[in-house]
This record gives sequence, C-alpha cells and structure tokens, in this order.
Amino acid sequence: MPPPLIAVERATAASRVALAAGTALVLIAASLPLWGEPSWMREFVEIACYFIFAMMWNLLAGYGGMVSIGQQAFFGFGGYVMLMLGNFADVNPFVAVPLGALAAGLIAVPVSFVAFRLSGGYFAIGTWVIAEVFRLSFANVSAVGGGSGTTLTALRGIERTTRERTTYWMALACVVAAVALVYLFLRSKRGLALLAIRDNEVAAESQGVPVARMKLAVYVVAAFGAGLAGALYFVGNLRISPDAAFSVNWTAFAIFMVVIGGIGRIEGPLVGALVFWALNKFLSDYGTWYLLGLGLLAIGVTLFFKQGLWGWAQQRWAWSLFPTQRRLLPPAPSFSSSDLERGFHAKHR
Repeated sequence: MPPPLIAVERATAASRVALAAGTALVLIAASLPLWGEPSWMREFVEIACYFIFAMMWNLLAGYGGMVSIGQQAFFGFGGYVMLMLGNFADVNPFVAVPLGALAAGLIAVPVSFVAFRLSGGYFAIGTWVIAEVFRLSFANVSAVGGGSGTTLTALRGIERTTRERTTYWMALACVVAAVALVYLFLRSKRGLALLAIRDNEVAAESQGVPVARMKLAVYVVAAFGAGLAGALYFVGNLRISPDAAFSVNWTAFAIFMVVIGGIGRIEGPLVGALVFWALNKFLSDYGTWYLLGLGLLAIGVTLFFKQGLWGWAQQRWAWSLFPTQRRLLPPAPSFSSSDLERGFHAKHR
C-alpha cells in the first residue's frame, strides 16, 4: 500500500478573505481622485509614507534582528536625491522618486561596511551616528539650501490637480508593491533563512545559511524602501530640509508603529500606521499631552499586549491575513483493495 500523501496548506480562510477584501479596497482607492477631496489624497500619502517606512524597519529589525535607529539616513537621502534630480537634472520628480530609492539602496552598501562592524546596542547607536553624518553633510551643501533647506521647483509647471493625483496613485502603487514584495520574500527560502539568522546567527551559519550576504541584502532592501518613502513624502510636501529629512523622529515613529501593531508581523506596521495617524490627526493639537499619550499607549501595549495589538488578535482569534508559515494537513485515509473487499462482505453478510 503506497504511503498517504501529505498536503501542505499555504493559505488560510482569513487570508483568502483578506485577499478579496484588499483587492476591492485597492480598486476603490484607485478611483478616489475621481470623486474624493484633495485633502483625503494628502492624508493617504502621509499614511502611505509612514507605513512603508515602518514596514522596512520591521523587515530589518522584526525579521532580520538588526535594530536600527538611523534609518532616517536613507529616508532623507532618497528625498534629497529626488529633489536634486528634479531641480538640477531636469528629471520629472515622479520619475525621480524610484531613482531616489535606488540611490538610497546603493549608498547602503558602503554604509553597511561601517555599520556591520558593530552589533547589538552598538549597531543601533552607530546607525544613529551615521544618520547624523548624513544630516550634517547635506546641511553644509549650499546648492540644496544648506541648513534651511529648499523647495522642489521642478513641479512648478505641473498643474496642482495633476500633481496631487499622480502623487496619490504613486503612493498607492508603492504600498501595494511593498506589501506584496515583503510577503513573497518572507514566504521564500530566503525569508526562512532570514528568520533563522534572527533567532541564532551561529546556528544558521552552521546549517549553511549565508549570514553576511543575507544581512547585507535585507539592509539594502530596507534602505531602498526607506528612500522610497522619503522621496514620496517630499514630493507631496514640496519642501525639504536636513532637520526634517534626517530627524530621528522618523525612526522613533516607525518603532512606535511596529511595537503598537506587532513586531515581526506584516500586519503590524499597517495597524500601527493607522493608529499613529489617527492619534496624530486628532490629538496633536494638545501639545505635550499628545506626546504623553503616545508614551502611555506604548507602555500599555508593551505591558498588556506584548506581541502588539495584531499579535494579540492573532493569538485570540487565529487571524493571519498574510500567512508565511506552511501547515501540514493530516493525510486522508487510504484504503487497499483488501480493505474494500472486507467492507463489502461485512455489509452484505
């Protein structure tokens, strides 16, 4: 009798519902510029930049185990490259957005030679120092406004409505691409290798995982995503300055969003970005009370929801909108010809 076949489940009921609902939401969102208010589009672009940046930080720290507090270096670098291509090289700013992201990914390669010489807390502090070097460097370049910054003049000839709609559609495409690419990566063998590195580098390397190469790849991808978020943000903002582009608040906000939503989960940055945007939208006028509320919320979540809001919901209701694990299903019972014959005689006995 042949051995029973083992089935592997790659999706869940919740993920199938999420795929259908997500597709419908994306189609509706794509039509928003045709019937929505311009303020709605600007709000979405802001949320999209928060989400993409938090997603990249989650990929780097939540999945790769490399806790960085200097990802704003690539956020600002992508924004400045976009601006320089648009203002000085006559490149369409919307075309310059992916080019700025590509430049951020390329600059991450030599930066990694310095950052990877450190580990643990030293790595985190080292990335912050690198970001400060970026900030001071651009603050001393008079061509881009020095410390006071400058305006994106390349968009002057583009009508405001066209500019806002194009920025919105680009933000929507970037969000969909970021989610899809991160999800597919984590479901691949490389994603499994990344999780092994996060859990134990020595054990992963002993099993043949190329630790150094995987860490470099994830670091470059996270820098590319951060540069994409930065270029997209400053296309919508129309102005850039070193203090705004390289502020440590960007990484602090990303950590807040990932911790609130759930670190090491694709859904975590999405939930955290929505929560952060809502708090920023409705409570930021309260000044110091707003900052105190953010701190209390972060403390409350870390105390009572140690795996984040989505992690708690996933444990309680077994929700998994982006399942990266493979589940082995129990094999179906198999019957031989002798079993069928005995069953037939027993039925007609």
